[in-house]
Amino acid sequence: MKRFRLTAIALGFTVAAFVAGTAVPAIAQTDTGATDAGGAMAASGATTKAERKAARKQARAKKNAELKKLEENGYQPGRADPNYPQDLQNAQKKAGIGQGASQ
Repeated sequence: MKRFRLTAIALGFTVAAFVAGTAVPAIAQTDTGATDAGGAMAASGATTKAERKAARKQARAKKNAELKKLEENGYQPGRADPNYPQDLQNAQKKAGIGQGASQ
C-alpha cells in the first residue's frame, strides 16, 4: 500500500513539473516588453471592432429599408400565405428590388 502511495505521489510531482515547465515559456513569450506594439495592437483591435459594428449597423439599416419597401408594395411577412414566394416576387418587382441579382 505504501509503494502505491509513493508511486502516486511521484506521478503527481512529475505531472506538476511538466505543467510548470510548459507554462513558463508561454508566459515568457507573451511578455516581450514591447509595450508600444501591444498598445498599437489594442487600438487596432478596437478600431476593427468599431468598423465591424458600423458595417453591421449599415447592413441592418439596408435590410430594414428593403423590407419596408416590400411591405409598401404589398408584401406581408407576418401573413401565412400559401402563395408565399409569388407574393414576395411580385412585391420585389413593384419595388424594383432584387432585379440585379436575378439577371
